[in-house]
Amino acid sequence: MPKPSKREDLLASALETFHTRGFHGTGIKEIADAAGAPKGSFYNHFSSKEECAIEALRLYGAERRLDMLADPTSPPLERVRRHFEFLRDEIVDRDFTRGCMFGNFATDVIDHSEDIRAVVADSLRTWHSAIAAALTEARRDGAVQADLDPDVTACFLLNAWEGTLIEARATKSDAAFDTFFRMAFGAVLR
Repeated sequence: MPKPSKREDLLASALETFHTRGFHGTGIKEIADAAGAPKGSFYNHFSSKEECAIEALRLYGAERRLDMLADPTSPPLERVRRHFEFLRDEIVDRDFTRGCMFGNFATDVIDHSEDIRAVVADSLRTWHSAIAAALTEARRDGAVQADLDPDVTACFLLNAWEGTLIEARATKSDAAFDTFFRMAFGAVLR
């Protein structure tokens, strides 16, 4: 009887370890140990740490709940707000010890790996598009100003969010989130 594949265990371990310790702070042995696998089995599933990181980034993206932004059962601005509240709650629940893995990799790795840079950029574009689609609906429904540019606003929200995460982690406080929500939903999207 063949042994079960450890790929999913290794990938889950990689996501957790990369998100906690960053790309440069994570070793292949740490990923394998956390997965309960011998180090050699890592190379049965991934050709390199970089390839594993790319797969971990894709898995992270799938867990960002972008589906919330397209849920037709609630108004578009409510969806956008709930999406960011979900992300905020995730950070607060982890005691401000992690930021957005896309942002973390963007500041730590993309200058050294074109493949990781491309995955981060594509992930941010996908996220941006999901927010812009919800904002387009909000504009069509009259929930925001008629001259609001959904693409520019989605870009602004993502950039503001990433900055918010930096401050929240640095201060170990949710005050930055209060500012984000007040400005995003009380000024930009009113």
